[in-house]
Amino acid sequence: MLYHLFLWLKDKFDLAGAGLFQFITFRVALAVILSLVLSALYGKRIIQKLQILQIGESVRELGLPGEVDKTNTPTMGGFIILLAIVVPTLLFARVDNVYIILMLLVTIWCGMIGFIDDLLKLRAKKMANKLGQSYKKADADGLAGRFKIAGQVGLGLIVGATLYFHKGVVVEREVIGSSKVVLQQKERLVGESAKIIDGKAVRYVKVQTPITTIPFVKGHEFNYAKLLPKSWEDFTYILYIAAVIFIITAVSNGANITDGLDGLATGVSAIIGACLGLFAYVSGNIRFSDYLNIMYIPNLGELSIFIGAFIGACIGFLWYNAFPAQVFMGDTGSLALGGIIASLAIIVRKELLIPIFCGVFLIENLSVILQVSYFKYTKRKYGEGRRIFLMSPLHHHYQKLGYHESKIAVRFWIITIICVLASVITLKVR
Repeated sequence: MLYHLFLWLKDKFDLAGAGLFQFITFRVALAVILSLVLSALYGKRIIQKLQILQIGESVRELGLPGEVDKTNTPTMGGFIILLAIVVPTLLFARVDNVYIILMLLVTIWCGMIGFIDDLLKLRAKKMANKLGQSYKKADADGLAGRFKIAGQVGLGLIVGATLYFHKGVVVEREVIGSSKVVLQQKERLVGESAKIIDGKAVRYVKVQTPITTIPFVKGHEFNYAKLLPKSWEDFTYILYIAAVIFIITAVSNGANITDGLDGLATGVSAIIGACLGLFAYVSGNIRFSDYLNIMYIPNLGELSIFIGAFIGACIGFLWYNAFPAQVFMGDTGSLALGGIIASLAIIVRKELLIPIFCGVFLIENLSVILQVSYFKYTKRKYGEGRRIFLMSPLHHHYQKLGYHESKIAVRFWIITIICVLASVITLKVR
């Protein structure tokens, strides 16, 4: 909103300094600062409010060190993250940008799914306390798994359909010389433009296309239509939307599972956010995309402001969520973090890099799947269930081995930094 206000002031009154708002880097810096201030200052007030309302965490008895001390720690702290993302984005980003609108929808949608889940758990806890019963079924009393999946599928439908059909979602390609533009499978030509780069006029065409980036491969663009027979090309949108649904559901649940130690999911998400912010900035900048020989996505640079707010919100929340945690984000925060990361990766056309920069989420997810599958298999074969890990998800396995949770969290952050660096080098190494 402030972007449009200062643009009007500059045009109307030639106000000194108003032109700064035209620079994305300036607005990104403002978004990061404001999100840090909101999460750090107002976070304390929200925590106090949660304590007054007795919205405390119910910790299951798993035999883990320090779990008793976490009982009744305020939860639903994800509201702090949501507030610190939405407010700076509304203030500093162009709210008429399709990517900004989409990411605000994703943030609120996933936050609402998590909020309903946390609310149902809280209601069940209060009912148990009222009846004088012990409360040990936190997961079972939350939102049923099928309803969570339904919410994530619904979001995936919206995100996938928007990215496939919306006329504002395009990729610009340089046309060499005066040659005729050759379109690939399922590409739709929607416009043409000429830009001056280093004193030379360069011709570009705008196409709507279901493509993504293949890491470490020369000629690294991949069209989803190539996965279908020629006669089925008209149904590429179904394949694309199905892929978006799967990615959003998997990453969102991965973030939810990872949120089991103080500061773990928050720190990992902030590091991944920095990676996606870099991808969004270079892909949305015509000079950088030309230099790096990557696809140029018009108007994508605006998304850097949202990502800046996202990173600031995570770091600000970490002030209270680091060990020993004063507040937990709950599903309100963890589902939102996962949904945001998945959607950003799809928008910047880097979804095939998710297994790399979201390596911690992937490992945590796989540890649960392997543990459950192996337990069921050995129970059928031997009559008793056996385990691969001492406990899943993986971070609890290391707790059982005697590692302090803060050491586990920091080491997972380091692993994420390595994974992010491996993802960033794909911009040049192919």
